[in-house]
Amino acid sequence: QVQLVESGGGLVQAGGSLRLSCAASGSITRIDNMAWYRQAPGEQRELVAQITEKGTIMYGDSVRGRFTVSRDDAKNTLYLQMNGLEPGDTAVYYCYAYLLAWSLPTYKLYWGQGTQVTVSS
Repeated sequence: QVQLVESGGGLVQAGGSLRLSCAASGSITRIDNMAWYRQAPGEQRELVAQITEKGTIMYGDSVRGRFTVSRDDAKNTLYLQMNGLEPGDTAVYYCYAYLLAWSLPTYKLYWGQGTQVTVSS
């Protein structure tokens, strides 16, 4: 059974920083793409940042220059360093991993349960 568990969310003032983590656990053979998405109330889920197994990175337009995504494949963990937070960054942040579990013949997409980030003005 593969699980993704996010942590690091919370309440912060505008201009502050937070670091999110997403740990993948279970019988994992290999992880391809990993990414962070976010969803604010009444809004669609949007891409925040994505990083491939080879290290290719892509950011959403609204966070480029403020957020930094990274991964530690030895720990099967994805990170998101968020600096210069703005009230518009308030949302539930979800991670996903496109991975191969040892019990399955093909890659599958897994989502975490989400962590709340609230930025006060």
